[in-house]
Amino acid sequence: MRPKIICHMIGSIDGRLISNRWTPLPDSAGKNKVLEIYEESAAKLGAQGWIVGRKTMADMVRGAEHAAKTSSQATARTSHMGNRQQRNLAITIDPSGKLHYGVDHIGKEHLVTVLGSRVSEDYLAELRADGVSYLFAGDDGHDLATAMDCIGADFQTECLLLEGGGTINGAFLKADLIDEISLLVYPGIDGLAGIPSIFDYQGQDANERPASGRRLRLMSVETLEAEVVWMRYRVERQQ
Repeated sequence: MRPKIICHMIGSIDGRLISNRWTPLPDSAGKNKVLEIYEESAAKLGAQGWIVGRKTMADMVRGAEHAAKTSSQATARTSHMGNRQQRNLAITIDPSGKLHYGVDHIGKEHLVTVLGSRVSEDYLAELRADGVSYLFAGDDGHDLATAMDCIGADFQTECLLLEGGGTINGAFLKADLIDEISLLVYPGIDGLAGIPSIFDYQGQDANERPASGRRLRLMSVETLEAEVVWMRYRVERQQ
C-alpha cells in the first residue's frame, strides 16, 4: 500500500512559488523567518520523508547534472535499497537519471531516486556505489502510482510530504496521489501571469481537469507568525 501523501507548500496569496518575486512582509520579519515557519509546520505533519522533482533536487546536491544515458529499449529492472539506517527519505523524481549525488543523503535524510527503466546500467552502478536507493516508475519514469506503492512496501513508510514545484505537484494531482494539502499562504503577491504556481499540470488538452473527481474538505486554519496563514485540506474522492 502506498503511503499517505500530503502536498506541503508555501505560496503567495495568488499561488505563485518564486519567493524572491513576492512583495515584502508587512513587518520586520525576514524571509528566513518564513522558511523557519515552513519547516516547523512540516515537522508537525508526522511524515517519514519528502518528495521533490529533479530541478528542485539539483539545487540541493553537490553532484553535477549530466545528460541522461538511456536505452531505446525497455529493460527489466529491480529496485535497490541502500543502507537507509532508519533515516527518513529524500525522494526525487528523475525519470531519465540526470542527477549525480556522490553521497547517500541530504541532511539527515536518505536519498531515494525514482527512475524510468531505460536508464543505463552504468548509472545504476554509480547510484549503488554512492549508496543511493532507487526504484522504477515504468519505462518512462512517469508511473508514479507504481513508484509510490513500491516506496510504501519496500521502505515501510506511512506518510510522505510532496514539496515539489508546480509540475511535479501537478503530476501527482493528475495521478490522484494527493491525500491532503497543507498550504502556507505568504502575505504577499507576485501578480505576473505565467509564473510557476502550486499546481502546474502540463496537459495536452485545454479542457483537461487534473483534479476531476475530487473535492477539498477544510481540516484546520491557523494564523502563524509573520501573518502567514496555514490551511489544511483533506482530499475527498467523489463516488
